[in-house]
Amino acid sequence: MSSEHRSSETFMEKVARLIVDKRNAFFLIFLAATIFAAVSISKVQVNDDLTKYLPETTETRRGLDVMDKEFITLGTANIMVSNITYNEASLLSDQIADIPGVSEVDFDDTTDHYKDSSALFTVTFDYDEDDPKAKESLEDVEALLDGYDVYPSTTVGRDTSADLQKEMSVILAIAAVVIVAVLLFTSKSYMEVPVYLIVFVVAAILNMGTNYIFGTISFVTNSIAIVLQLAMAIDYAIIFCHRYMEERDNGLDSREADITALSKAIVEISSSSLTTISGLVALMLMQFKLGYDMGIVLVKGILFSMISVFFLMPGLLMLFGKSIERTRHRNLVPHINLWGKVVLKLRYILPIVFVAVIAVGAVLSNKCDYVFIENDTDFDNKPDWRIADDKVADTFGQKTTIALLVPTGNYDDEGRILREVAELPEITQATGLANTEADLGDDDEDGGVSVKDDSDVTYLTDSLTPRQFADLVDVDIEVAKVLYQAYGIDKEDYTPIFQDVDEYTIPLIDSLEFMLDERDKGVVSFEGNQAQDMDDLKDALDKGTAQLRGENWDRMVFIADCPQEGAESYDLLEQIRSIAQVYYGDDVMLVGNTTNARDMSSSFSGDNMKISVLTALFVMIILLFTFKSTSLPILLVMTIQGSIWINFSIPYLTGVNMFFVSYLVVSSIQMGATIDYAIVITNRYMTLRDTMDHKKAIIQSLDESFATVLTSGSIMSAAGFLIAKISTNATIGSVGLALGRGTLTSIVLVMTVLPQLLLLGDRFLERTTITLRGKRHEQTVQKGIMRVDGHLRGHVSGFVDGQFNGILHGSVDAYVENKKSIPTPGGDTPELPEDSARQDQQEEDTHENDHP
Repeated sequence: MSSEHRSSETFMEKVARLIVDKRNAFFLIFLAATIFAAVSISKVQVNDDLTKYLPETTETRRGLDVMDKEFITLGTANIMVSNITYNEASLLSDQIADIPGVSEVDFDDTTDHYKDSSALFTVTFDYDEDDPKAKESLEDVEALLDGYDVYPSTTVGRDTSADLQKEMSVILAIAAVVIVAVLLFTSKSYMEVPVYLIVFVVAAILNMGTNYIFGTISFVTNSIAIVLQLAMAIDYAIIFCHRYMEERDNGLDSREADITALSKAIVEISSSSLTTISGLVALMLMQFKLGYDMGIVLVKGILFSMISVFFLMPGLLMLFGKSIERTRHRNLVPHINLWGKVVLKLRYILPIVFVAVIAVGAVLSNKCDYVFIENDTDFDNKPDWRIADDKVADTFGQKTTIALLVPTGNYDDEGRILREVAELPEITQATGLANTEADLGDDDEDGGVSVKDDSDVTYLTDSLTPRQFADLVDVDIEVAKVLYQAYGIDKEDYTPIFQDVDEYTIPLIDSLEFMLDERDKGVVSFEGNQAQDMDDLKDALDKGTAQLRGENWDRMVFIADCPQEGAESYDLLEQIRSIAQVYYGDDVMLVGNTTNARDMSSSFSGDNMKISVLTALFVMIILLFTFKSTSLPILLVMTIQGSIWINFSIPYLTGVNMFFVSYLVVSSIQMGATIDYAIVITNRYMTLRDTMDHKKAIIQSLDESFATVLTSGSIMSAAGFLIAKISTNATIGSVGLALGRGTLTSIVLVMTVLPQLLLLGDRFLERTTITLRGKRHEQTVQKGIMRVDGHLRGHVSGFVDGQFNGILHGSVDAYVENKKSIPTPGGDTPELPEDSARQDQQEEDTHENDHP
């Protein structure tokens, strides 16, 4: 290359030449980075609990934080056995209770536990639900029930992440086949496909491996980020490769074609990525932090995809250059001129229909029944545990658990709250220390959990005198008095010392705990059966207090016969809150799936509007600078927003609900990613309309854009539908279905309505185009040799459109955006370097007959 040509290179050309020439160094860098990322994938922690992403100020988040710090929650399971007699079920109940690790089995002849020849065993384990021992005990129970018609409804042992990983492995395998098939169909050479796959795999591994820098990511992000990354970023490699093949077709050798294509693709791909990234940035601004979790990982994925295309793919094209040339094949993508003609004929009909449809879609999408509990989602591809949950709910009714947290220390007020809440018609069970029976003569010293009304029953929080305590615990009265006096001294209350100890009262639970502490210190001793009873008592108290009493808060648990979400459930929350506030003011917290649903519903309202407005605004700003037009951004955004409204009106029309996460995630991705299809067609049309009839420009724009839209759109929609079909997770499946349906809707609109709107609004678009000063545009007609350094557009013995830097020999009839133009009247050749002159002479000899 001549020194003159090197000096005239643009910055991007110099960057591209550096990347191509240093490709071996980049190979080593990517190899090391990929190995490091692959090893780091196992370090990424996955969170299965969506409540972790609620704002810190929500009641659910605050309440869950308190419960995590101050309480334990023992594993439980509702196990339904169908087609069984009551007597058989009663025998099974006793057998289950004898299994090691099982703390308690609730079963009786009421309709809460036996109904329609089905028995429901409520099993409580000795361990936390996340403890592997609880899972082992559950497996022992299931082994005992082997051969019965069993439906275990429980979260014990449920590993959502592991199940999802297995499903996503299948989805990725099928998606890989689909991607290869689409790329083979739309490529110009079979060896393009291995290049694409290497770039995709490297970008995906880099993104997954670097997720460990965030510490923990959600199971939603971990499951579908790789698929979404490939679907959204596949355009970048395709754009670069198509540029490379075009430069090869123009006669450049592989190295120069690589450099030229990369210099153009860097700008084009960077611009294209901005709309996608802007949609993800809007997602990150959600109040519900799942949006940030997914958005930041996908933005990182887009950046890694761009880095892989810019720095790895040029070297791969050089490495496989000869193979790519040898495996060229004819264009398999059909021309769709006929489709363009049909679209043209319907240009006065479809836009009117489109306006009417999106107006209806905007209304109906807001009427969609959004749900906030995953198990309430209408979803056909259910896992076994979801089938069991539904079976239990259908037979015995849906039960909702609500926890109430109040400041610790006032057992009397807690008792009043438990009694008042228990009287609410929806409440079937109320549990707290203040209504836990102290039946010390029974083996169930941890107390019952049902509400008791018998006035003769003694509860753990009842205040007893020494005489009452001695009779209940079966200790000598004098020993009881000494314990009460010692308790007073320990609490710095000297009433039992200086006044009548017989009238001094202590809450039973406090006196029992003090007595057991004194026993452990050796102050008090017990013998024989009484010693064993004390051991059992201590175990029961420890287990009960760990669940119901914390350092700063006490917990009461209510079971309600109502749905987990909805107006009825939210009203019940307010009734419980009103009762508790009478005694504790605003210093109360309600926790459970119902409060979770209510808080997510509240955040959804704000996030919905925020994402819709910010995504559209970000994209419109980018399009404003891209097209230098004030009307085109509105037109393109309106088209894609219309497809979003249509997409989310379908659940309403089909009578199914939708998990709210699906709308928040898919609406931002659909706007940010699929608007690229509209940009491709619009760019083609705006280019062609200056050189041909506008109607012909529309037809040709559709034909030339079809391959790009088909490749990217089919892969993204196929990925979405595959996720919906294979995944048994309602959240993931709902996102996949909405993504596949939304992408398909966007493709239909940009291939039909958008070209019609461009044609009908052409004059308006022309008037609203912003003309920037500082560039000289002139139409020139010259013959002979001409040096051009700038943007040339028109016919030079054929059509030229692009950044041109070199010598033209022939007739020029074009619009020139020129930094430096040196025409030579009469065809005189300007003075050129020797090698340029030889090249010019060679071209002149070769194309002599083409010159007028």
